[in-house]
This record gives sequence, structure tokens and C-alpha cells, in this order.
Amino acid sequence: MTSPHVNSIDEVDMTALFKFREGFKNEFKKQEGFSLTYTHFILYALVQALKEFPMVNASIDGDNIIMKKDINLGCAVAVPGNGLVVPVIKGADNLNIRGMARKLDELVQKARAKKLTMDDMSGGTYTFTNNGSFGILAATPVILQPQLGIFCVGTMKKRPIVTEDDAIAIRQMMYATHTYDHRLIDGEVGSKFLRHVINTLQTTDWAQLF
Repeated sequence: MTSPHVNSIDEVDMTALFKFREGFKNEFKKQEGFSLTYTHFILYALVQALKEFPMVNASIDGDNIIMKKDINLGCAVAVPGNGLVVPVIKGADNLNIRGMARKLDELVQKARAKKLTMDDMSGGTYTFTNNGSFGILAATPVILQPQLGIFCVGTMKKRPIVTEDDAIAIRQMMYATHTYDHRLIDGEVGSKFLRHVINTLQTTDWAQLF
């Protein structure tokens, strides 16, 4: 059966994260040999939300709900001339943010060299896709069955935002979409999951994680 898709969409204030990355990216590249991207932070935030809402990490097989013991994060990668591929970071719940970044970089390099194996591409329990890399503001992606959800972000843009004390400030804003299978995940869980990801991105003290 085709998943009945529902989308919850909200915006994320990425200003604090933007400032942290700007100040740390050169040091990170020196340490690791590859660039620190916003995807690394979003993957970390997704793992925290999937731990909190394990049903989103499940799958449906006929009439059965299969709860997964691991979080295996699929991450869509654009390969020039070859479309999108979705390699999988296995056991993402056992990796810190640096470990996830290393594993993703390894998979991206394999994807671009067209050396991904079937094992690299299989076993995903939840998927992330970044349409922002194409300059798109927001999108509603299609779930990769038998998974129950997919998370998508758009491009980050500076926008004037009304602050809590009614001032106007320029903030780095990004739209995020959580698309989920309504057979198992209702609007409350789907939206709380999205809010959890947003809170992680907006309130984490990233310096403590590196």
C-alpha cells in the first residue's frame, strides 16, 4: 500500500548555529580534511528526535509494525550526471556528531566515485534530504517505503524577523518539512518530532559537542 503522506512544516532560526559554524569551520577542516556542513548538525538533531519518538523510526510490513533497534539514517546525495542516491549511515545513534560527519563524508566520496555498494544503500530506517543545496525554499518529499518518514530542509536565507520584544532583527532562517506516514504517525507525533528537531538546532551549545 502507498503511504498516505502528511507534511508538517515550520521555520528554524539558524542564526546561532550559523555563527558557530562560521567560527569553527576552518578549524574543523584542518582537523578532519573535509568541510563541516549544516547537514551534519541536522543529522545530529534528527537522531535526538528519533530516540525520543521511536515510532517514527519504525516500518510497516503488511499489518505488522516493526520497531527498529538501530537508527540507520539515509542521506540523499546529488551525484552530478547520476541523479540522487541515498547512502545510509548505519547505527547513527551510536555516533557523535563528528563520527556522523566522517561517515557521511566517506559515503559521499564513494557516491561521487560511483563506488557505493548495495550494503551502503540498504537498511535505512529514516531519510534526510537537503533541497536547500538547489536554492529551494521548501519541499514536500516522498517517503522511501517501508520507512515511515523523511525530513527535508530548504535553503537558508536572511530575513527580518519580529523578536519576542517586538523589535525587528535580521536572522538566518530555514524551512524544515517532516513528511510522515499517516497510517502510523498522526499529526501530533509528526509535529512534535519536527518541533524537537527545531529545538535541538536552535538551543544546542554546539561547542560542547566537538
